[in-house]
Order: sequence, then structure tokens, then C-alpha cells
Amino acid sequence: MAALIHRAEYAQYDFGPEHPFTPARLEMLLDLLRELGVELAPLAAPPATREEILTVHDPAYVEVVEALSRGESRPEAEAFGLGTPDNPIFPGMDLAARWLAGGALHGARLLMSGAEQRVLQLGGGLHHAQRNRAAGFCLYNDLAVAIQAMVEHGWRVAYLDIDLHHGDGVQSLFYDHDRVLTISLHESGHYLFPGTGHIQELGGGYARGLSLNLPFEPFTGTEDYLEAFDTVVPQALAMFSPHVLVVQAGADAHFADPMGDLALTTQAFETLYHRILDLAHRHAQGRLLATLGGGYDAQVVSRVWTILALTLFDQPLPETLPPAWIERWRPLLGETPPTHLHDPVPAYPPMPGAELRSRHNRDTVSRLLDALSRYWL
Repeated sequence: MAALIHRAEYAQYDFGPEHPFTPARLEMLLDLLRELGVELAPLAAPPATREEILTVHDPAYVEVVEALSRGESRPEAEAFGLGTPDNPIFPGMDLAARWLAGGALHGARLLMSGAEQRVLQLGGGLHHAQRNRAAGFCLYNDLAVAIQAMVEHGWRVAYLDIDLHHGDGVQSLFYDHDRVLTISLHESGHYLFPGTGHIQELGGGYARGLSLNLPFEPFTGTEDYLEAFDTVVPQALAMFSPHVLVVQAGADAHFADPMGDLALTTQAFETLYHRILDLAHRHAQGRLLATLGGGYDAQVVSRVWTILALTLFDQPLPETLPPAWIERWRPLLGETPPTHLHDPVPAYPPMPGAELRSRHNRDTVSRLLDALSRYWL
């Protein structure tokens, strides 16, 4: 069994009723897991302290977040990425973000102590937050706080990001660090926020060759995605030999997500989760810390993250969704809510240009491996 970390205070990370990064996503997920009879017993982690946040974020940035949390006006807020449509200011946002960072950090400590082998932080995944700037719904980089603690523990950390968007914050924070391998699979930055994550971003200094990006063409589906994953990720982990695998498990690469144009199905996510577990066993002594992340379609995130949780807990997947859960969440699920955990087959109509898209994706993988060959010995 995996350890589950969550607490009610995670709902305080709330940018407002019109914002897509809504805590209702977690409420739906928890309710579905309970309705399915999963014994959650979540661990209640403390919030990260100010000092722990400062292990990855600049003091000037943290001070502005704290001031805005107290209702103070700061003219420099927008320069720090705060008070924007993506990152609106809300009361108590400093503590709200520290709750999430504390959960990821607690998960890291459970792994470092040997108390657990797998940990699921049911929240967080704020991978866009930079050292001195908020970005993409992310205030404090909970992933980076956890990774930094494990690096200070003496571990080599492999970070795998399967969110639709490039994991730019984690990459930039450890771009020059030779004890952190970052791997991000995402829709190409030529088409999508944050505009980064190109194959030329290979890391700096002694960490050259430890920053890996697989930017996919829009409408890339399961076959191309898994082919690229299988070609690159196992090789990278075998080369790096990490002590732990940290995974940002965003659900927004699903074909129905409104934020982008990748085309994974729920079946693809299940396959991906099993491969990640196998890689953790083969290359990281079974140690795995997973967080959530992006995901903006209510019908999708509740099902994809349920698949994630049940897979990590070694629980069987149900075929159908509980009717009582469907009725409770019908206002968010829409007039035609899903009745099954998995997508119908076929779920996604073929998009034009499949052959050209596959050729482009394979060329991207080939060029990445060619660029890495001079650094991987």
C-alpha cells in the first residue's frame, strides 16, 4: 500500500470560483474514492515553514507573497507574477501554498526515513513556480521543496513530469544541479504555455545532459506518447541510477482537457502509471513520490486520478462509477456525465495528419537522444 497525504486545509489554495485550478477537483476525487470503498486514512502533514520554502525561493519573493496574504498592497506584485489572471491574489495564500509544500515535503521525509516506499500527495504539483516568481497557477514549488530536501539527504532524484505543460519551474530550479534528473513530457512549447521545454534545454555545467524534454506535436495520442516514453525514460533512469522517483501526475494530457491538445485516454494513463511503478522498482529501489497537478475537465480529473490512486494502492479498478457519486457531482460533470471509469472505445476520433505527426515526434526523440549521446557515458 501507498501512503496517502491530504488534509482539509488544501482547499484553502483557491484562486476563486471562476478560476480553473479549483479545489473542487480534489473534493470530487476524494468523494469518488470513498464511494468506491477505498480506506483512505490520509496522513495530515504540517505546512512547510518559511525556512523550508526559502530553500528554493528568494526571500524577496516570499516576503511579497506573505504581505499580499495579509491584505497589504505591494506595487511590485505583478513583477513577481502575482495579481495576474493566472495567479490572482487571495487572503491567506502564503499559508495555503505552504500547506501543499508541506505535504510534498512530508512525503519526501517518509521515503527518506524508510517508513514508506510509495507516497501519493493528493494535491500540489505546482511545477511552474520559479525561484522568484509565481506562474501558471503555482505560488510555491512544492515539488522543488521536496526534491531539495532529498538532495540535501544525499540522494540522487529523478523527476518525471507527465503534465500537459512543461515542468519549467522544477527544471529551472535544478538546471545546474548534477544530483537531479528532470524529464518532462508535454505539448510543445511552440503551441502552449509556458513556451519552454525544447530538446535543446539539456542542463547547465556539470548537469549538462540531465534536463530532458519530450515536446509533442498537438493531437499526439497514446501510441506515439508511449513509444517516446519507452525510448527515453528507461534509458535515462538506468543512466542516472536515482535513489527516488518524483512524479508530477497532471491529468491534462487527456484528449478532453480544455487547456491543450494532447490526446491521451484514461486507458493510456493506466498503462503509463504501471510503467512508472515498474521503473521505480527497477531503478529507484521502489521509492516513488507522486503529486497531482494540472487537469481542468471535471469528468476527466476525477477518473484519471482515481486510476492513479488505485494503481498506487494495488487496488482493482471498477468498471462503472457509483450512481450516488454521479448524482452528487452532476452540476460539475454536466448533462451527460460518465458512467464508466474508463473512456469508451474508441474514445477519440482520428485526427488528420497522423503519419506526419508520428514522424515529427519520432524525429524529436531521435534528435534528443543524439544530443544526449555526448553526455551519457
